[in-house]
Amino acid sequence: MAGLSAPEKRRKNIEEGRGAGLGNIMRRGSTNYEFSSSNPLWRASLATLDFMPMNTVDYSGGMIITDWYNDGSNDDSLKITVRFLSNEIRSDSLKIILHSKKCSPNNNCKISLLNNSKIQEELHSVILKKAAVLEKESKDSKKKSKK
Repeated sequence: MAGLSAPEKRRKNIEEGRGAGLGNIMRRGSTNYEFSSSNPLWRASLATLDFMPMNTVDYSGGMIITDWYNDGSNDDSLKITVRFLSNEIRSDSLKIILHSKKCSPNNNCKISLLNNSKIQEELHSVILKKAAVLEKESKDSKKKSKK
């Protein structure tokens, strides 16, 4: 969305189900709201990362950022960012970004970007698989409720 004006970005986010517009509040007729709880990618990401403390969870901005996490086994910490590029359950709908923080005993810390890490690949795969299951369950429950 680089190069788009603020109104164009808002319109694009609303069209993709990542935001809500106020323009139709006073109009009568059917309304279609899309909440984060109805987005399988969003739900799968939160479920996958539920063990980590969250720093930023912004559905309308399409981003989840965890706080630094350390499992206690060493002095390394991880921070995970999940960017939602689309609401579709596809490989290119998510971008997972990992940062590592290594601190020395005297509290000098070095932060680095982890590219193409195994953790990154595993998170991507787990989230997509979980989202596919959630979407299938949602479709199945809709079919049952129509009967």
